[in-house]
Amino acid sequence: MKSIILGSVLVVSLLGLIVVLFRKRIGLSVFTSFGIHLVLAAVGIYIVNYSGWIIGTYIPLNPATIGTVTVLGLPGVGLILGLKFSLFG
Repeated sequence: MKSIILGSVLVVSLLGLIVVLFRKRIGLSVFTSFGIHLVLAAVGIYIVNYSGWIIGTYIPLNPATIGTVTVLGLPGVGLILGLKFSLFG
């Protein structure tokens, strides 16, 4: 019974989100922009990990690091590197 209620709440909220997105004329451009930022964040972390610019550093590709770089852009990579050097030597 609990899963039926949670499933129906999920479906109703998803339909409400779709209605709001298309009524406000936001459309799919928000998702496209977010997807581009997400891919660029992963590429930025990948370049730092495998380019050899900073020897001995590795930034894991997980939701926290990719989310930080997605929101902050490439300065987010610098933030993560700074935190790694200052906290973990």
